[in-house]
Amino acid sequence: MKKQVYLDYHATTPVDPRVLEAMLPYLEGSFGNPSSKTHSYGWTAREAVEDARAQVAGLLNASPGEIYFTAGATESNNISLRGVTRQPAGERNHIITQSTEHHAVLDPLRKIEKEGWRLTVLNPDPEGFITAAALREVIDEHTLMVSIMAANNEIGTVQPLRELGEVTKEAGALLHCDAAQAAGKVEVDVEAAGISLLSISGHKFCAPKGVGALYKRKRGNRVRLEPLALGGGQEEGLRPGTLNVPGIVGLGEACRIAREDLEEEAARVGQLRDLLLAGVREGIPDVTVNGPADTARKLPGNLSLSFRSVDGSALIVSLGDLAASAGSACTAGNAEASYVLKAIGTPGELAISTLRLGLGRFTTEDEVHYAVGRIVETVKKLRMGR
Repeated sequence: MKKQVYLDYHATTPVDPRVLEAMLPYLEGSFGNPSSKTHSYGWTAREAVEDARAQVAGLLNASPGEIYFTAGATESNNISLRGVTRQPAGERNHIITQSTEHHAVLDPLRKIEKEGWRLTVLNPDPEGFITAAALREVIDEHTLMVSIMAANNEIGTVQPLRELGEVTKEAGALLHCDAAQAAGKVEVDVEAAGISLLSISGHKFCAPKGVGALYKRKRGNRVRLEPLALGGGQEEGLRPGTLNVPGIVGLGEACRIAREDLEEEAARVGQLRDLLLAGVREGIPDVTVNGPADTARKLPGNLSLSFRSVDGSALIVSLGDLAASAGSACTAGNAEASYVLKAIGTPGELAISTLRLGLGRFTTEDEVHYAVGRIVETVKKLRMGR
């Protein structure tokens, strides 16, 4: 193959041509500000935004009025976590999370802890799961919020949100969920799981970068949030600023496509992932798969592989025609094991020899066969050179 094969769908995804087509009118003639109420340009923009709001709600089994548009999951996470805790810690002064969360959750919570809140950080089991039993051991009448991601961005673990939601509800606490990796790839149902707050990013499922959404429950156990920014009053004052209409339209269209095609696409991508794994295992029998052994409890496109006696940074460099990621954060001359792999007990030698592969909507079978050949060839060469 002459072009690079893209296998990094956890980092970002290409924009679906149908999404781009839906956006284009709002980058051209229909360029109005949805806050303009005195002419058709504004009315047209407002209608497009509300249509998209309904499309996002449809994907999550929410109500349109519970959807707020943001720049992405990082902002949505901060609005959720900081917005709930922008009050003195009262009787409910306790927050629970897990050590494998994205830094967009861990970093705000560490700051909140310094401000006087009590924080419990659970370690997952060796497959990356937080069980209902583990949560029940630490949750109590003082717990205000539990923050557990829907699916992990490195090892693909899809958390048992319904079970965790039941435990959280029993304690009278709120459940926050970073669903950046899960939305549009696996079912995310805020009602079934009893989720109070949820964050998504459009660019993780074929919408453009720079647009996302926050779900905030208004039914039953309603959530009160203090905004982090002021000015303009857009999105009920929760996220002020002129709305990114083209991006929002793109996010809505991506949600519509995902809702219609989710089951079929998940099956196809999962088959490609299994084909990739089978090919690598045939050529390299001692490869280690990180994350859940049961693929039904794993993101369809996720494959985290560790190769004993192979330097992870050298592997990435040698696979220059495969766009993939290492399972470790590497600096010049010093490889540090991924905190996610550390948390699930991966031995250090394997943790720094890890390749994260992400397959998605536009991955082809030919690309998978090519990737298998390149990975097997490269790992064997690197081992021979030791």
